[in-house]
Amino acid sequence: MNTSTVEVIARQSSVAARQLLSSSEAVRNLALLKMADALESVKQQVLEVNAQEVLKAKQEGLSAAMVKRLTIDEKVFQYMLSRLRKVTQRADPLNRVLEGHTNPEGLKVYKKSVPLGVIGIIYESRPNVTTDAAAVCIKSGNAVILRGGSEAIKTNTLLTDAMIKGAVEVGLPEHAIQIIRIPGHEAVGELLKMDEYVDVLIPRGGKGLIKRIAEGTRIPVIKHYDGICHLYIAEDADRTQAVDLAINSKCQSIQVCNALETLLIDKKCAELILPLLQSAFNSNNIELRGCEQTQKILPGISAATEEDWHTEYLAPILSIKMVNDIEQAIEHINHYGSGHTDSIVTQSLSIAQIFEQQVDSASVLINASTRLSGGGDYGLGSVVGISTDKLHARGPVGPDELTTYKWVAYGNGHLRG
Repeated sequence: MNTSTVEVIARQSSVAARQLLSSSEAVRNLALLKMADALESVKQQVLEVNAQEVLKAKQEGLSAAMVKRLTIDEKVFQYMLSRLRKVTQRADPLNRVLEGHTNPEGLKVYKKSVPLGVIGIIYESRPNVTTDAAAVCIKSGNAVILRGGSEAIKTNTLLTDAMIKGAVEVGLPEHAIQIIRIPGHEAVGELLKMDEYVDVLIPRGGKGLIKRIAEGTRIPVIKHYDGICHLYIAEDADRTQAVDLAINSKCQSIQVCNALETLLIDKKCAELILPLLQSAFNSNNIELRGCEQTQKILPGISAATEEDWHTEYLAPILSIKMVNDIEQAIEHINHYGSGHTDSIVTQSLSIAQIFEQQVDSASVLINASTRLSGGGDYGLGSVVGISTDKLHARGPVGPDELTTYKWVAYGNGHLRG
């Protein structure tokens, strides 16, 4: 591989990012609509190419979860298009005056939102990240470099080329959207060295990938390692609602980062609700692992170990722990959780507020499924990942999260006295 290829891409993106600074909201929104139209025109080709890559992935023994993430069918394709179009309906994240004043000497000072610059997206298996990343970056005036997994390289390239065509048609820079077309880890290694040109990296994938990226670069990284998500059933929880929320949180889509991994239940309602939960989870073929107290009520389940509390299963397995009260539940979540998404079932506003204030997570939900944490249900439209960091972004990373700010001062010959 000619390693200079990645550097050329990075340098071109840096130039495009500067050009995007002068783009208007209207042009960026029109580009997003044209990108969706261009994708629609190559739909059949995308579906055919993706089907070939899915078949190859199955033959090579990729996990069922990876194959599912790789697959684009008609429903997924329409969802991808809708995300591109919906993001145009969001307010412009750029050039907002965040604060401002005129000082006693008449100097006008204000702080305004601006793009981050060049965003590198490194991801595995999910072609929908290709379109989501482009949508979020163009909406926020950032240039984007895409690097998907080799298992989807043909699908991702086809999607990217269509979006580039749509964006260029309305006058955006030709390098505002780019994809690294070279297979293999060497290209990723080169991208990690491009701190002169790339402003932020966002890895999407398993913990191993994210860890390698974060530890292998000087470029700032927006990331989350794990989605160890909890649901706490408080003493006063409505039993029907508790069961419904637990089942949806775990079973609606098992292999995603906001799926439930550990269920916490107050000991005062455990004998009443645990058998109902066991029956519902058995119907969904979920293996239950419980603490010693849970096993006494559900004697047929496996014992949960210390390792279970630390594990993001992404599989039909759920660990259950009985707790004395909300304080113990919060202590468990803050110790074992990954800061991603945690939820409570309660009829008490005061208990809900204690949970919301004291649980240290990017998303805290009250009487709602953990599966609702994300860009779509939060009204953000397209997002390019979830961040469990506290700097620079936290939670779903949408257009607003891909901006920073600059200070601007207008004077009339003002001098420092």
